[in-house]
Amino acid sequence: MTIGVLVVDDQALVRGAFTVLVDSADDLTVVGEAANGAEAVALAATHRPDVVLMDVRMPDMDGIEATRRIVGGADGHLAGGGSGSGSGSGGGSPAAAAPGPRVLILTTFGLDEYVYEALRAGASGFLLKDTPPAELLEAIRVIAAGDSLLAPSVTRTLIAEFTRRAAPPVGDRRLLDQLTPRETVVLVLVARGRSNSEIAEELHMAVATAKTHVSRLLTKLAARDRAQLVVVAYESGLMST
Repeated sequence: MTIGVLVVDDQALVRGAFTVLVDSADDLTVVGEAANGAEAVALAATHRPDVVLMDVRMPDMDGIEATRRIVGGADGHLAGGGSGSGSGSGGGSPAAAAPGPRVLILTTFGLDEYVYEALRAGASGFLLKDTPPAELLEAIRVIAAGDSLLAPSVTRTLIAEFTRRAAPPVGDRRLLDQLTPRETVVLVLVARGRSNSEIAEELHMAVATAKTHVSRLLTKLAARDRAQLVVVAYESGLMST
């Protein structure tokens, strides 16, 4: 099965480079190119790509608003309805209820003020634009399969930013009441950027068991992928306790 990709970047040379790279893979194909968020929304509706490679800073409409509209009009509060496969984010919005294109944010910056908002808008992953080509192609496959992906440097800095801000919770803490003590611990580790294998090692369990716990978190928290699980953990106040 070929994975359809929409490439979105306001720089023609960058778009062209990503297009050539994606089309070089036998299992990937570029279904369209957009120079801004508005074009991306229109092309996503027309071509229904599996994955959107999305720049953040663009004229007319930025990547955050475009992500919100493409994913399905997420209202920013990701602590409610929706389901998905992979390793989880969640949202109580139409974005989570109806499957659609998944968004992989590509940014020049390790972290800026847009990263968190893009995750809340429904992005399934973040990578830096200087990611090696082979890793970028694999990231597209990971996102298309329903998993989420955050560059380790982005995850670490995102967590540091949450800690620095010490912002008050904006989600529903009652969502956590349905979790078992072990599931709560796993959610904390997911929010700290741990992979399934790292969770398994830290909690002395099989990788398959760790994966099962993450899958249950996705279901219980109505989360779409792992990226939104991170947001749920912070917005519910779990990481501030």
